[in-house]
Amino acid sequence: MSNEGEQERERLKEEYKEHYRRIKEAKERLKQAEQKGKISRAVQNMNADNLLETMDEFLGKVRDKVTHVEARLDVAMDSLEDEDSTAGSKVKQQEMDEELKRQKAKQTLKQVKAEMGMLYNEIEKHADEIHAEKTIGNKKVPADNQDKPSEPES
Repeated sequence: MSNEGEQERERLKEEYKEHYRRIKEAKERLKQAEQKGKISRAVQNMNADNLLETMDEFLGKVRDKVTHVEARLDVAMDSLEDEDSTAGSKVKQQEMDEELKRQKAKQTLKQVKAEMGMLYNEIEKHADEIHAEKTIGNKKVPADNQDKPSEPES
């Protein structure tokens, strides 16, 4: 009887071990699945507009610095040619500042035009997605209705 009890005890012990191994493996799989879910949600929640906006700001700063350096280089080159005139340094600084302002204005104008084009494209895309009809601007007329004058619907 002691032998049978000992064997039963060992058998139950092995069953419990196997059961706990399966539970541990299931918990690991659950943990991995939760991590994958969090990662996928984070990727889905990434706002592309914010990323693009940050990148646009960075590019704008780089362009400003390049424009400033180019203006300074132009003035420096001019000053090398005109080394005889030492009294003109204040005038040269003003010329450099004016050139920098012109370059910044050109760059800003280019950027605004580009943004307006992108905004118009986004609006067009959104309108196409929701099947909206234009009320202003060129409206595409179907081929079979081109010759007929449009009649108001009642």
